[in-house]
Amino acid sequence: MSDITFGTDGWRAVIAEGYTFANLERVARATGQWLQAQGDKPSVVVGYDTRFLGAEFAAHTARVLASMGVRVQLADHFVTTPAVSWAVKEGGHTAGVVITASHNPPSYNGFKLKAHYGGPAEPSMIAGVEAELAKPSRTFRLRPLEDLEREGLVESLALRKAYVELLRKRIDVESIRGTAGLRVAYDAMYGAGQGILTELLGKANVVELHHEHNPGMNGRSPEPIERNLEELGRTVVERNLGAGLATDGDADRIGLYDEQGTFVDSHKILALLVKYLHKERRLRGSIVKTFSTTDMLDRMGKVYDLPVETTPIGFKYIAPKMVGGGVLVGGEESGGIAVRGHLPERDGLYIGLLVAEMIVKRERTLSGLVRELQDEFGPLHQSRTDLHTTEEKKQAFLAHLQSGGPTEIEGRPVEKVEDLDGYKFRVDGGWVMFRASGTEPVLRIYAEAKTRAEAEALVRDGVALVEG
Repeated sequence: MSDITFGTDGWRAVIAEGYTFANLERVARATGQWLQAQGDKPSVVVGYDTRFLGAEFAAHTARVLASMGVRVQLADHFVTTPAVSWAVKEGGHTAGVVITASHNPPSYNGFKLKAHYGGPAEPSMIAGVEAELAKPSRTFRLRPLEDLEREGLVESLALRKAYVELLRKRIDVESIRGTAGLRVAYDAMYGAGQGILTELLGKANVVELHHEHNPGMNGRSPEPIERNLEELGRTVVERNLGAGLATDGDADRIGLYDEQGTFVDSHKILALLVKYLHKERRLRGSIVKTFSTTDMLDRMGKVYDLPVETTPIGFKYIAPKMVGGGVLVGGEESGGIAVRGHLPERDGLYIGLLVAEMIVKRERTLSGLVRELQDEFGPLHQSRTDLHTTEEKKQAFLAHLQSGGPTEIEGRPVEKVEDLDGYKFRVDGGWVMFRASGTEPVLRIYAEAKTRAEAEALVRDGVALVEG
């Protein structure tokens, strides 16, 4: 059997290599042992996305957990990750499991863990399951699923239907449908979000892309970033639509296009949400952002008198802060965003619908809303590249950064260095940030500046510095 390595959300591996029924059983048993240690009568919600054998892997997980005495609610249809998170919290369950590899290539599947509060598992929960996985196997008898269902240890859960109704209650869907109607394109990227937007907004208002069942996903990673969404941008323009949105494989991340076919990145989505929730809905709360996210949020915090907190990169640092209810908007540049009044969890569909509601309520185009932000808080644009290099070059450059790093970038003197999670070099009008992958010979280079051309130039100079 192959080694099993957990990441921040859980375990992912290539199907039929590391991701086998035998290894899944090992992970499910370790999860069951951890659940039993949390107290009497543990219970769990199990869901799955559209990947190969997702339903079968989910049923096997439910069977293993129930054979250990854990009560299981098993989704009767593929569902989004935030739907599982909501069901865990709503039902008072001990934890949740989602069979998904999120935005990874279609050859992967995974085992995401969700906490009782309806968000990503805290590191201590992941560590607890890992510790159980390392222990010697206990005596175990895998019981037939039919017997477990008959005894009530496994129950079918109409979770997709419940999640659609949740979105209907929390978003002013009727305003979006309206008399004029905001027409949008939605690229589900063959993932778990498919069909939901159409069900809420109606067929006349939604142009669907990649909503068919295709576990191979045309060989592409279902990651809603600009380079994967060219068809979505074209569709918005060609069909004269008000916006285009995309979600990843389990629909917790979002990608967005305005009516002109211009990509609206997560930095801008976060800023739009802060303004809408604070100015239009009259809500208050802190702004929580990760280290690689725009300075515009800091500017907004000062103007609106809202505290701003910067965390290391990863939604796992944001979710626990949202549990207390004092956060207005929390998010990261990779498309994971959460807001007050919903869940302490990323939810691409909810965020997309909230932006649609914003367009209708503000009576502005999406490009107009972005332009309004830039006029009010100053123009800021971002760029990023993931530089594949050798491990030797990566380590040498990290050593250079640790010893002080460059004194100027793209001809601009370095004014300040920050090292919360990686190294951020502030220069006049912007910044450049370097952050190394912990598992690959990859250096991620981010930049922000007053124009997109300047941000791209800062990234190019960052690449040149790495490559010497």
